[in-house]
Amino acid sequence: MALRKFLPMFDRVLVERLAAETVTKGGIMLPEKAQGKVLQATVVAVGPGAANKSGDLQPVSVKVGEKVLLPEYGGTKVILEDKDYFLFRDGDILGKYVE
Repeated sequence: MALRKFLPMFDRVLVERLAAETVTKGGIMLPEKAQGKVLQATVVAVGPGAANKSGDLQPVSVKVGEKVLLPEYGGTKVILEDKDYFLFRDGDILGKYVE
C-alpha cells in the first residue's frame, strides 16, 4: 500500500533491482560474496520531470515497467513495504532494454 502512495519528485526514478543469480549454468550454488552486483532493474515509479532553463517541464525518459541498466555506484536506498528500492535521477540511468 505504501508503494502506491509514493511518487518520486522531479526527475527521480524509483527502481527495484533484479535478483542476483544464485546458481551457475552448471548448477553450482554461489555464495553471497561471489555474486556480482546486479545492475539491471525494473522501473517502479517515475516523477513528473524537471524544469529546464526556460521553465518548461522536461519529462522523464523511462516509464513504469521498463527494464533499465544502472550505474555500479549511486542511487539512494529506500525501504517500502519491507522491500529495498533505489532512487536514481533520470540522467544517472545508463540505458533501457528494448524488446
